[in-house]
Amino acid sequence: MQQSVESLVRLLESYRGRDKVIRTVCYGSQLVGGALTQKAEADASSQRLGKSLLLFSAQLSHCRTVLRLFDDLSMLAYSHSYGLGASEEDSGIRWISVLTNVADQLYYPCEHIAWAADAELIKVRSDKWWLFSTVLWGTSLLLGIFRSLRVLLLLRRTLKKQERAEGGSRQSHLNREIRAELLSILSCMADISNAIHWMPPGFLWAGRFPSWLVGLLGTTSSLIGLIQMNTSSSELSDSTVMSSQ
Repeated sequence: MQQSVESLVRLLESYRGRDKVIRTVCYGSQLVGGALTQKAEADASSQRLGKSLLLFSAQLSHCRTVLRLFDDLSMLAYSHSYGLGASEEDSGIRWISVLTNVADQLYYPCEHIAWAADAELIKVRSDKWWLFSTVLWGTSLLLGIFRSLRVLLLLRRTLKKQERAEGGSRQSHLNREIRAELLSILSCMADISNAIHWMPPGFLWAGRFPSWLVGLLGTTSSLIGLIQMNTSSSELSDSTVMSSQ
C-alpha cells in the first residue's frame, strides 16, 4: 500500500505524470457520470451526482487545455532533437515519426487559437480551429497506429531470428516490447474513436457516442498510458541498478 502511494506521489511530481492522472480522473468521471445520467430508473440524487461528475469532467478537460498552452516549446525541442530521424534504422518508422511530430506540433497552436476564441480573447470563430485540432490529433493517432504496426512487424522478424540463436532472456524482452506496442495500438484506437465522435455530424459515427462510452474509451487509453509510464519507469530503475552493480 505504501509503495503504491509513493508511486502515485512520484507520478504527480512530474508534469506528464500529473497530466495522465488528471486525464484518467477526467474520463473516469465522465464514464460514471454518463452512466448515472443514462439510467432511466435512477433516482433524483443519482441524476444530480451524474450531472456533477460530468461538470467536474468538463472542468478537468478545460484545465488540461489551459496547461497545454505551455507545451509548444517542449514539443518543438523534441521535434528539433529528432529531426529527420537519422538515428532510426528503419525508414518507415523514421518518416512516420517525422509526420507524427509535424501533426503534433501543428496541433498546439490550433488548440490555443480555439481556446482563446472561446475565452473571447480574440475575435474569431472557434469551431473551425477546434476542428483543425481534432483532425491533427486524429492524424497523429492514426500515424501512431501505423508506427506500432511497423514496429510489431520488425519485432516479430527479430523474434523469429532469436528463437534459435539466443536464450530466453532476449526473447522475453522482445515479447514485452510486442505487448507494449499492442497496448499502444489499443490506446490509439480508443482515442481515435473519440476523435471521430468529436468531428462534425455526418462523418462516420460523429456525435453518436453517449457520454459514458466516451468516458470508457478515454479511461481505457488513459489507464494504458499510466501502465506504460509505470513500466518504463520500472525498467529505467532496473537498468540503473544493473549498471551500478
